Amino acid sequence: MIKAAYRTFFGFTKEPFGADLKIEELLITPALKGVKDRLEYAFRLGAMAVVTGEVGSGKSTALRFATSHLHPSEWRLLWVTASCGSILELYRQLCWSLEMETKSSSRAVMSRMIQGQVQKMVEGKKQKVAMEVFLELHTLTQFEADSKPLLPIVFAGQNNLLDKLQFRASGPLSSRVVARSHLEGVDRAQMELYLNHHLQIAGVKQPLFADQAITAIHQGAGGLFRRANHLARGALIAAASEKCQMVSAEHVRIASSELIG
Repeated sequence: MIKAAYRTFFGFTKEPFGADLKIEELLITPALKGVKDRLEYAFRLGAMAVVTGEVGSGKSTALRFATSHLHPSEWRLLWVTASCGSILELYRQLCWSLEMETKSSSRAVMSRMIQGQVQKMVEGKKQKVAMEVFLELHTLTQFEADSKPLLPIVFAGQNNLLDKLQFRASGPLSSRVVARSHLEGVDRAQMELYLNHHLQIAGVKQPLFADQAITAIHQGAGGLFRRANHLARGALIAAASEKCQMVSAEHVRIASSELIG
């Protein structure tokens, strides 16, 4: 009821500040384009790239934007989420992504299966493979005595990811990294563009956030888009409940009181 009421009040045609935007609806920022360019370079070389940033800085969006430019007939993307589980769990995720079933608990067996399937895809179907993962996977990238770079990898994680890649044990893996991007919070001007862009996507062309509200969202979110989404949506709800056509800094304050952290 609350969502329906504030959407009707402001005239939104869809839920604003959602995470389910289509690629063509994304605001193409310099940071987004920078990630795309670096990943394309790494993919072309069959090497590795690193994307870091705080939670909510837009890493997933940047990866989705960059990989959307890879032709599906030429590339097979393997999206693997690192967990606190064992390396075997990760290998099983890779097998599932490659549509292979196995009951083996042997890392060596699964490694050979994965490498064999990748090589079969590349040589048989002339299809390239890119994998997005955060974990030590050096052995999986070695094909024919390390002479064929068939499996480019993108590591995506928070800022401590670089620290982990600099450990001595990660040396063979990190030596393959040829490009890296770090996503930071945007400045106030970019935040204003971002807020107005999302309003337009949701069907409202006129600005709804007062200058002080934009400043409050920017400061409260630390320039990070995910938290800005929550603050902006909550502030719109607070404004609608008071029948205010313009969102104020006080409405942002009310929204921030609902968030944790």
